[in-house]
This record gives sequence, C-alpha cells and structure tokens, in this order.
Amino acid sequence: MSLLTSNMLSLLIFLPLVSAFITYITPARYTKQVALGLSLIPLALCVPLFLQFNSALAGLQFTESHTWLPAFNIRYTLGIDGLALPLIGLTALLTPLCLIASWHVQKNPQGFFAAFLALEAFVIGVFSAQDFILFYLFWEAMLIPMFLLIGLWGGENRVYAALKFFLYTFVGSVLMLIAGLWLYNVTGSFSLEVWQNTVLPLGAQKWLFLAFFAAFAVKVPMFPFHTWLPDAHVQAPTAGSVILAGVLLKMGAYGFLRFCLPMFPEGSAYFAPMVFTLSAIAVVYAAFIAYVQTDIKKMIAYSSVSHMGFVTLAAFSGTVTGLHGSLLVMLNHGIVSAGLFLGVGVIYERLHTRQLANFGALAKIMPAYAFVMMILTLAAVALPGTNSFVGEFLALLGSWPTAPIYTAIATTGVVFGALYMLHLYRGIFYGDASETVLHHTAELKDLTCREWLTFLPLLALIPLLGVMPSLAQNLWQQPVQAISAEYLPALKAQIAHQPGIPQIMPETEQLSTPIVTETLALETISGTIVSATVPVTPTTSAH
Repeated sequence: MSLLTSNMLSLLIFLPLVSAFITYITPARYTKQVALGLSLIPLALCVPLFLQFNSALAGLQFTESHTWLPAFNIRYTLGIDGLALPLIGLTALLTPLCLIASWHVQKNPQGFFAAFLALEAFVIGVFSAQDFILFYLFWEAMLIPMFLLIGLWGGENRVYAALKFFLYTFVGSVLMLIAGLWLYNVTGSFSLEVWQNTVLPLGAQKWLFLAFFAAFAVKVPMFPFHTWLPDAHVQAPTAGSVILAGVLLKMGAYGFLRFCLPMFPEGSAYFAPMVFTLSAIAVVYAAFIAYVQTDIKKMIAYSSVSHMGFVTLAAFSGTVTGLHGSLLVMLNHGIVSAGLFLGVGVIYERLHTRQLANFGALAKIMPAYAFVMMILTLAAVALPGTNSFVGEFLALLGSWPTAPIYTAIATTGVVFGALYMLHLYRGIFYGDASETVLHHTAELKDLTCREWLTFLPLLALIPLLGVMPSLAQNLWQQPVQAISAEYLPALKAQIAHQPGIPQIMPETEQLSTPIVTETLALETISGTIVSATVPVTPTTSAH
C-alpha cells in the first residue's frame, strides 16, 4: 500500500493516458464498454486518496519528486493539498458520467472516448503539478483533446468555436510562460515552493500578476474575456459541455489561488479593485444576458460566467470566510452545472433542438426528468438546503469586509439567477406544449436507466454538501488559512493607502490573520437548523 500511496498521483495521471491508448485501438463495438471500465479505475483510486489525506497537516501530501531535466533544474514534482484534492475527485467522478452520457456517439467512438480519457489525465496533472514547466505542459496539453472534442464532434459552427476556444486560452498562456521564465531567471528554479518563498518587489509583482491573470482570467472566464465560452458550450457535444463547465473553468480560479494570491500578494492586492469590479459586472451582466437567451445551452453557459464571478470576488476578498465561500462555489458549481448540461443533453437527444420556444408541458410527459431538473434548478438558484446556498452565502459574507459595495452589487445576482433559472424551468416543463413537442410526443420517453446513472451521483451530492459543507471545508482549511495570512495583510495595507476604495467601518471588520471558529446556523428548506462550522477571523482595525 505504501508503494501505491507514494505513486498515487502518477497513477492518476498516467493510467487515463494508457487507457486512452487502449480505448483508441479497441474495436468500435467494444470501445464504450472498455472506456467506461477504464475510467472507473481513477475514480476508485480517489477513494484511498481521500481516506489517507490528512486535513490537519499543512503543506503538500502524496508528494513525488524526480530529476527530469537537471541542466535547467526542471523536476517531475507532484503533490496536492486541500485546494487540489476536491477538484481531482470531481474530475474523476465526471469523466465516467460523461462517457455514460455519450453512449449514443457513433462517429469515431474510439477517438471520442480516448480524447475524454486523455483530457482527464491532463486536468489531474494541472491540479497535481508542483513544477511550473510540468504545470504548463499539462495546462497546454489539455487544449488538444478539448479542441478535438469541440472541433470534430460539435455542432454546425464547431470549427469556429474550437478555434476561438484554443486561441483565447493559448494567448493568455503564452504570457504566463513568459512570466514563468522571468521567475526562473530570478530564482534559478521552476519549483512552485521556491517561487512562493521568494520575496519580490511590488513592481515585479504587478507585472507578474498581470501575466498570470491573462491566463487564468480567460479560463475562468472573467468578464470581458468570456466571449469564447457560450460558443464553445453551444457547439460542444453534451459531455464536452459537462467537463468544460464542471472542471475546466475551475482551473482558472485554481490558478489564482495557487499562484497569484500566495506568490504575488502585494501585486494581487494592488489589482484587487479591478478584480472586484470585473467580478461584480460578470455576476449581474451575465445574469441579464442569460435571461434573454433562447438557446437553453447558451443560457446555462452565461449562468456559469455569472456564478464564477462569485468565485473571483470572494477569492480576492482575502478573508478566510470568503476563501471558503469561493472554493465551495467552485466545487458546487461544478456539480450543478454538470447536471444541468446533462439535462440539456437528455432533451436534445429526443427533440434535436435547444430552442426554449420548442418546449413546454414536459412535466406531464416526462415527470422523472422534470423532477431531476427541478432539483438541479433549485440548487442553481442557491435554495437553502442545497449545496450552492452555503457557498454563495459564505462568498458574500466573506467579501463584505473588504469589498462591501461590490458585494452588494453581486448580491443582486442571486435574485437575477433565480429569475432566469425559473424562467428556463417554466418554459421547458409548464405552459402550452409547442408544435415540436406535440409532433414528437411518442419519442419523449422518460429517463432511461443509463440517464439515471449520470444524474444520481450529482443528485446525492447536492443535499449532502448542502447540509454538511464541512466535508469539503475541512479538506482545504489549512491552505485557506495560509493564503489569507499571506494575502490579507497586503490587501489591508492597500485599502489603508487608498481611502477611495469602498470599505466598511474597520471596527466591524474581521480581517486579521489569527483564526477562530464561529458556528453559523444555516436554515434549511425544511425549516430545520443545521450547524456549519466556518473558520473566520477576529475583528481588528484595517488602518
């Protein structure tokens, strides 16, 4: 078991790559079964990964380090902490669900399923890499299978959407590479640990932040770098949209937490007002744009832009509560958005349309489908008792001390989110049946066993994390405290030197580094009271 533990991350990365090769050479009639079976191996490996992870320990766990290119001091270094572990688990869970949802794929199934397994390997590599060159290779390699999934198996405008996705991401990544090479010249190392322990002047931090920001903001995506996302979602196959919204968008937010805040705290604090502004705009603007969409897939795509605005706002607030909220929104959005896109795929397979006007009255025809989409819709609007409620509540609560006006603006996005999601649900399941529905009533069979398999794990996580968010919070408690201790003092100093930045009275702020525990009573939908223990910081003055 010790040998397995010491190489766990390498197994999680290279087993899907080997599985992709095996899948590609498997005869077409067996491809789906082989790919699904192989995709369950990384999911099974995540069980001991979670069980053996010690959330009380600071620093990295399951570390591996081997000499790779000694002439350039490049090492094959892997390791994870509580930031990466939930995202790796989410990736391992969504991959087999995507394969099950793609059972109908007939065009080159070997290539399709192999691309998904390769994508899984590269995404886990991004979350595990502790050497910048290794991180960058995985970051760029991820583009290849996703580009192929959109460009070969997407909709009518798939080539345009795939190229747009590739170019947006690639250009930002080039700037990140330049910044990484500059840091190598300064430190003589590509180790993320060395970089984090290197003190840099403010001028250098500003430029480095902007370079890394270009890569991560596009991936989130933040306003106004979001325009590639609706096209990619609309043109991608259902499973492509699931993995894109569920995992790939989280890579950008993970980059902010792994690189910008701990490595360039003063530079991040300097540009925090810009991030607050863009985040608040994204929450509200994307919610309005989502409401007026006629394509249900594009509506959910814009909702992702809106929800990720909460992530960046809370992350750059620097408070422990805000960081907890940011990570919870990330994780929960991955679960809920994946379920919503799976739901879109169900109805698209039957009616071959995504236009909202072509639906209506499906609640009577497909009651099980209506029930599943109701749960996902309630989670998307952050109803108390669902997983999204705790994340958004803590994100807004934690953002208030450092960015009250921006937080107030973002809070309106909760209302707007309910408007467009309920509008979507009503348009699909209630009202009068459209001509399309009337003409295809015989084809509108309710959920099959295969489709239930794709929904059940996500439906189970929604109430579980809604009632017991500490299951996730306990994992990342140590890195959250470390990030806050590094970044928050710089943000406080920035606020103190720029009195024009909106802020609340310092006597009511909870901004200092020492950590205490406060129990928040969260009322669930049924009216019962659930206690969620949330680390927060004691009150001090910001000046």
